[in-house]
Amino acid sequence: MAGLRVKKGDRVKVIAGKDKGTIGEIIAVFIEQERVIVEGVNLMKRHRRESQGAGGRRIEGGIITAEAPIHVSNVQLVTKVDGADVVTRVGFERVEVMKKRADGTEYKAFRSQRVARKTGKEI
Repeated sequence: MAGLRVKKGDRVKVIAGKDKGTIGEIIAVFIEQERVIVEGVNLMKRHRRESQGAGGRRIEGGIITAEAPIHVSNVQLVTKVDGADVVTRVGFERVEVMKKRADGTEYKAFRSQRVARKTGKEI
C-alpha cells in the first residue's frame, strides 16, 4: 500500500463534508485507515461518566469535545504563495544528494522530496 501525500504538521483545507472550507493543521495520521485528524475539524462530543482511574486517580466526567478522523481524500494541502493560502496537489521529485558512510567516505544518492504542483517548490 502506498503512503499518504500529507503528514503530521501540514496545513490542509477541508474540501468535502460538514466542515468544507475550513483550514487547519494535521494533528495525527492513520496510514492503514487512510484517515487524518485535523485541528478544529469534525468535532464530536462524548458524554463521559466520572470514574476511579488506575492508582486511585479520579477521572473527571462531563461532555468532552474532540476531533474525529476524516478521510484523507477530503483534505487538500495548503501552501503560502505571496502571503495568501493556495490549495495545491502534492508531487514527488527525485533529488541527488551526498551521503556519508560509517567510515567517513561520501557517495552520491537520490532521495525523494515532496513538491507543491502549483509552485514547483519543496514542501
